[in-house]
Amino acid sequence: MAASLDDDFEFNSQDYYSLLNVRKEATSEELKASYRRLCMLYHPDKHRDPELKRQAEQLFNQVHQAYEVLSDDHSRAIYDIFGKKGLEVEGWEVVERKRTPAEIREEYERLQREREERRLQQRTNPKGTISVGVDATDLFDRYDEDFEEMPGGGFPHIEINKMHISQSIEAPLTNSDTAVLSGSLSTHNGNGGGNINVTVRRVTSAKGWGEVEFGAGDILGPLIGLKLFRNLTPRCFMTAQCGLQFSPRGLRPSCSLMTARHLDQNTMGYLQWRWGPNSAMTTSLVRDTKSSHFTLALQLGVPHSYLMMSYQYKFQDEDQTKVKGSVKTGWFGTVVEYGAERKISRHSILSATVSIGVPQGVTLKIKLARASQTYLFPIHLTDQLLPSAVFYATAGPLLVYMAIHRLVIIPYTQAQKEQSVHLSISISLCLSSRKFLVLLQQNAITVQTECLIILNAWYGKFVSDTSQKQEKAKVIDVTVPLQCLVKDSKLILTEASKTGLPGFYDPCVGEEKSLKLLYQFRGVMHQVISADTEPLRIPKQSHRIESES
Repeated sequence: MAASLDDDFEFNSQDYYSLLNVRKEATSEELKASYRRLCMLYHPDKHRDPELKRQAEQLFNQVHQAYEVLSDDHSRAIYDIFGKKGLEVEGWEVVERKRTPAEIREEYERLQREREERRLQQRTNPKGTISVGVDATDLFDRYDEDFEEMPGGGFPHIEINKMHISQSIEAPLTNSDTAVLSGSLSTHNGNGGGNINVTVRRVTSAKGWGEVEFGAGDILGPLIGLKLFRNLTPRCFMTAQCGLQFSPRGLRPSCSLMTARHLDQNTMGYLQWRWGPNSAMTTSLVRDTKSSHFTLALQLGVPHSYLMMSYQYKFQDEDQTKVKGSVKTGWFGTVVEYGAERKISRHSILSATVSIGVPQGVTLKIKLARASQTYLFPIHLTDQLLPSAVFYATAGPLLVYMAIHRLVIIPYTQAQKEQSVHLSISISLCLSSRKFLVLLQQNAITVQTECLIILNAWYGKFVSDTSQKQEKAKVIDVTVPLQCLVKDSKLILTEASKTGLPGFYDPCVGEEKSLKLLYQFRGVMHQVISADTEPLRIPKQSHRIESES
């Protein structure tokens, strides 16, 4: 029973107008006057008893929250349409407050859809990558005399020569078990294939987890793998992995072991050993701070050994701009890369990297990360080191970005900001009405000295018709709560359900209710019965009980 009362009150406490005892058309002055009076009535400093003080503080906070919402024109409009749940929707941003109810409703529905999408993503954690390789070497490497006699030879030939698509989703099985389904498709110069993998991961303890992988594909054949992770110390962990590939050439086992250690607060050291088709030993040092990211790696292996160093600088701006550069040299040659990355919207990050290598040539890599989806566009410009290719690969994306940013991104983000509002109210509203009665009783003592005295008050469903005598009345005593609402020998209740008033709860959910009052004014007895949503103002001459002669 107590739990149901708590739930009823929690639901009805969302009626901020009833909580402040003001009408829905109340002006800012009326809101302020009611707020000040209730703050004085429920101020925690008026009580010495710890329990009463705690209850007073919660009720004081509840009144404060209601006033914060109703005193702000924009949040009040949202509350009038959607109630308290509308204010709890994530995604509102502070903007110029000129929204119509229709615009607020449209924005609310959009944010609700986004919240449901986020909940689904958090549960399934979908991840995807789409890579489209473009061969644009005809822009710089072709010889004009070879194409003069060919139809359309005046235009460079640009084609998509490779593509890769991968996707994965997670499905929680239990609190400690998770299944991961992933797959990929690849094609290069007309040849391609695909594979599908199923992984089951189990968290064995706070220090480790393990997973088993099963895969199948049309190129490499079936795969069985096992991976283990373990925290050895608070500053060191280890990962071990082994697999068995059933390829057309026979069984191809593989194994890897990686250990990592925190060298200081911002620096990690890694040591990895791999055995199999690409055996190698790799050691790396990674330092990540608020303003920079540095990596140094050395690999000795078959068929490739290399030394790599990269540095990234992070600008402290709202767009999270980063510039980066790296050098990598080994048996395969030398590659120098430089580029930039920037956040272009709330969920999107755009980056461009120029790769210059011998003998790889010049390649422009464009990457767009949208939430958990990644889109890659490597554009191979030339197989040679041509200054013109390096210049266009550097200046071209920069000029295009500046034009798109000014003509598209800025207008889009401004329009998005104009269509959303942000409100964050952190005060909790969860007090049972019965807990208020002791607190209100303490405050009611000071009210009894006024000329208007509430003698008895009942709220709920009354049975007065003789045809309904078999039905029991469902009423609660609300004498003390109404005594505390008396001000200057007057009691004013607005046109709203009385259930939301402090100290009230709904004794008969879904049924018609009314309020019955017996009060004394200037020594004369008065009585009135008011419907639940009917406004009430006392004292009134019409409520007077005529004395019998």
